[in-house]
Amino acid sequence: MEVYARNIDVAAFAKMDFPEGDRHIYELVKGNLYQDQAPPGRHQYAQSELFYKMMHHVSENNLGTVFATTIAVLLTEHSAPQPDLVFLSQEKMDLFDPYWGIKGAPDIMVEIVSPTSYKRDHLLKKELYAEHGIPEYWIVDPSYHSVEVFVFQEGRYERHAFGIDGETVGSHVLSGFELEVSSIFIDPTAAD
Repeated sequence: MEVYARNIDVAAFAKMDFPEGDRHIYELVKGNLYQDQAPPGRHQYAQSELFYKMMHHVSENNLGTVFATTIAVLLTEHSAPQPDLVFLSQEKMDLFDPYWGIKGAPDIMVEIVSPTSYKRDHLLKKELYAEHGIPEYWIVDPSYHSVEVFVFQEGRYERHAFGIDGETVGSHVLSGFELEVSSIFIDPTAAD
C-alpha cells in the first residue's frame, strides 16, 4: 500500500491521467489516494467465487445487484473507495450512477485482504464504512482462509460471523445467504 497523493478530492481524482497500461489500482480514502498492485491470483479467485455465489442468491431472490471491482463508491468528496464487491439492494438502486458507480452508502461492502491492504481494510476502511452506516461489511482473507462479517449496530460494527475452512458464515442483510468458507478459496498449495 502506497499513498500516491494526499489531500485531494473526488474532482481532482477524476481528472488524474494515469499512464496507459498501468496495472495499479487507485482508490481515494479520506483524502489520500492509495496505489496498489493488481491483486494476486488467490485474491482474484476468492473474489470471483464469492461474487458468483452472492450474485446467484441475489438474482434468484430479486434482491438487487452485486458489483465487482472496480466500481467506485462515492461516500464523500474525499472518499471514493473501490471495494472488491458491493451489494446494492433494489431499494437503493437510485444510488447507482452510470459515471461514478455508486453515490452513497450501499447495503454491503466486501474487502478481500491483500498483503498491502491488511491495515487499510481492517482499520481505515472499517472506520470509514461505519461512519457512513453501511449495514454490513465483510473482510475476506485468502491468506488465512477466513471470512468476517460485521453488522452496523448502535453506531459501530459488531462481529456477526467469523469462519475459517470447514465452517459456514451467513449474512444479516442478505436473508438466507450462507457461505461455506472453504468454497471461495483456492488450495493453499497452489501458487499465486
